[in-house]
Amino acid sequence: MQYSTPSGNHAALLTEPVLNIALRLMRRVQHLCRDLRMQAPTSDGLRVTIPAMKSNFLSALILLAFTVALAAQVKGVPRTMRLDYYHTGDARREFFSVDRVVIEPLPWPGNLAKNIDTSNLGKYFFEVRDQKTKRVLYSRGFASIYGEWETTDEAAKMLRTFNESLRFPAPDAPVDIVLKKRDAKNGWVNIWTTPLDPKDIFIDRSMSRAPAPLIPIQKMGDPATKVDFLILGDGYTAREAKKFEADARRLTKVLFSTSPFKERQSDFNVWAICPPALESGISRPSTGIYRDSPLGATYDAFGSERYVLTFDNRALRETAAFAPYEFIEVLANNRTYGGGGIFNLYSTVAADNGFADYVFVHEFGHHFAGLADEYYTSPVAYAPATERIEPWEENVTALLDPSKLKWKNLVLPDTPLPTPWSKDTYEKASRDYQKRRAQIRKDNRPESEMEALFRENLIHEQAMFRKEKYWGRVGAFEGAMYESKGYYRPEVDCIMFSRTNHFCHVCRRSIARVIEMYARQSVARASRP
Repeated sequence: MQYSTPSGNHAALLTEPVLNIALRLMRRVQHLCRDLRMQAPTSDGLRVTIPAMKSNFLSALILLAFTVALAAQVKGVPRTMRLDYYHTGDARREFFSVDRVVIEPLPWPGNLAKNIDTSNLGKYFFEVRDQKTKRVLYSRGFASIYGEWETTDEAAKMLRTFNESLRFPAPDAPVDIVLKKRDAKNGWVNIWTTPLDPKDIFIDRSMSRAPAPLIPIQKMGDPATKVDFLILGDGYTAREAKKFEADARRLTKVLFSTSPFKERQSDFNVWAICPPALESGISRPSTGIYRDSPLGATYDAFGSERYVLTFDNRALRETAAFAPYEFIEVLANNRTYGGGGIFNLYSTVAADNGFADYVFVHEFGHHFAGLADEYYTSPVAYAPATERIEPWEENVTALLDPSKLKWKNLVLPDTPLPTPWSKDTYEKASRDYQKRRAQIRKDNRPESEMEALFRENLIHEQAMFRKEKYWGRVGAFEGAMYESKGYYRPEVDCIMFSRTNHFCHVCRRSIARVIEMYARQSVARASRP
């Protein structure tokens, strides 16, 4: 593989003579180990699974080949460093402590010319600062499970601890990791700083085995020039490995049939890993189902029966470390409707549900671009906002000053702000629908009945929305972010509002901006006005 140097030029990971030697060694090892069980590095620096090693000589040969490959990294191409830490607190206070620092198996996959995040997205933000010069070497905004949990009723009653991670190019000299959070007015305040010395002997540099083969779903180029998207499977047994790959390929096609991902498909690499589970499926505590799945994904997060998250950050990170990635999707091997998405953390989907296509894209919108939920009639675990401030998410607004609407340049002059729509009619129909939905879950009816209800409701909503005067136009439509009043969305309909199949204009623009943060523009695209 090739990675971008700080100057933006391509640089081969291995010099040609050393590469040839390493390739010969690795091919010989793979040939000798064909009927044994172990992990051998492939020619692109990643790993494949082959059967278990029993020969000390072959083990040494593998180690030699891999060491030669790693030792030949060009100057300026750093390894991937990860800081795992504990985030503890409740609704009123929060604390941080270091868990460990890890050097991941693969080099940094990102574009080193785009290390600084200027998007202003996320509830949290971290910087890697050189201790001596105070220069910011790397920064990214993100959201977290803790950041959602602290808004629940439970957080007002108890303390909890969550394991979280920050990934960045390994620095050459001591740095400070500075963590920031939004204040009451959505400004940034420093909440934690911890020093990090890359020469610390307690940084974990150990090499572990990959839990499963790395599957290239779509390889469009060097990780440094592309968005690297990793799909992980959870709740798939070894016998279901082919099902996982089929699910991953199917949902990848769905993503790239949806604009703006459709037009930017060549800017993405897609990888997949599926650690085998002992039992099929993931946990669903509300129905008495518990599974010890490799990634720990579970329904009922925060008491919401459809919310699927994993709280096992270490399992997630140790599996993902064997692929180049910036974004992660977890496919749960279940049919019951569910999913979740957290900005710059991961997204999830129940792969076998009849509405998995919608959930996959909707939740990826949260994870990839920090898009807010635009719906407001479905029950959620979060407490309502006590004060109306302008959200940081780009697809919702409090409309405190219509003249400063953040997507005003997309609004036609004859579109009023706020923009009228059949809100009362929609809410009445939605209340009836939500009652039927809740009853199906209460009675534990077959999932086919829930899917039928979803289809019926979608047909009804689409027919109603298309009759709206401002259908397909950008404005400010009241009802968003789980609130009937006080928050506004850009269009009548969007995949962040209903189970439709398209993003609105504002969401498409937001997604395109994030793509530009990671993918290097082609000459043809860069030359367009």
